[in-house]
Amino acid sequence: MATIYQVSELAGVSLSTVSRVLNDNDYVSKKTKKKVLEAMQQLGYQPSSIARSLASSRTSSVGVLVSELDGPFFGQMMSAIEQQLRAAGKHVIITAGHSDEDKEKNGFEFLISRNCDAIIAHVEIVSDEYLIELSKGKIPIYLMSRYVEEIKDNCISLDNVLGGYLATKTMINKGHKNIAYIAGPQFKVDASDRLVGHKKALAEYNIAFDESLFYIGDFKETGGNDGLKHFIENKAQFSAIVCANDEMASGAMKFAREHGFNLPKDLAIMGYDNVIFTNYLYPTLTTIDNPVPEMGRMAANLVLKDIYKRPGITINRVFQPTLVLRDSTPDIN
Repeated sequence: MATIYQVSELAGVSLSTVSRVLNDNDYVSKKTKKKVLEAMQQLGYQPSSIARSLASSRTSSVGVLVSELDGPFFGQMMSAIEQQLRAAGKHVIITAGHSDEDKEKNGFEFLISRNCDAIIAHVEIVSDEYLIELSKGKIPIYLMSRYVEEIKDNCISLDNVLGGYLATKTMINKGHKNIAYIAGPQFKVDASDRLVGHKKALAEYNIAFDESLFYIGDFKETGGNDGLKHFIENKAQFSAIVCANDEMASGAMKFAREHGFNLPKDLAIMGYDNVIFTNYLYPTLTTIDNPVPEMGRMAANLVLKDIYKRPGITINRVFQPTLVLRDSTPDIN
């Protein structure tokens, strides 16, 4: 069986040149590429992923570390990353950190042990200092939905303060002043940033932040259910509710309907993320679009540009959220 070393000898080129041909690198001349391909054909050489790895010191695999494996948010993220990398002939190895510091660190260690060429990570608990130190290692680290100033060139992030601001400002512009807010877990940066945006909108319109209209949920349907239940049991006065993600908004809608609310007449509800089911709820859910698929593809493109030296790739590192108006937030003016 022919080897990659025999191909390089017969073609009269270096092992690294054969590597570039095997990995379809654009920096090999057509003449040289032809010589290598002819040598491969003459020897009956069949390239394998192992051979490519030996020749290039690359495994053509990218590690992906996410917070969870379930739910529409992470499903869209993983799918976009995988599709973009697969189209470029790369494969992904996926593991989850489950919003736990030890599990997130174990996830990094596992992917590093697999000799991934790079790691794309959506992590929420490990510190910025840990990520900065990790980025100094042999395997480049790229962050999804998180911004760390010291490694900003490796970050793909969303302006969640703006998103939180847009959500609450929309409710105010529709005539609401008593706006309940169901936040996500405050140890998550995106959740805390969205709360900052909520408070910013209230302050802009001279509406005081009311602790009785504030509840911290879990980013799941149960958070929306429990948050609305909390407000009702405490006899809070509100005409609108802003939820820090769509899953909690759907939970709040379900609880409201089960307890006699006529939606959206009795209660306006806002979500965040614009996941796929929001357009199929009743009423359809007004939300803030979090362009997760686009961000996932951009993270993959950043790896392709930096690690695999693919030319002609333009990188956008900071994404802007946008309002998606639907039926759950009618005007009351």
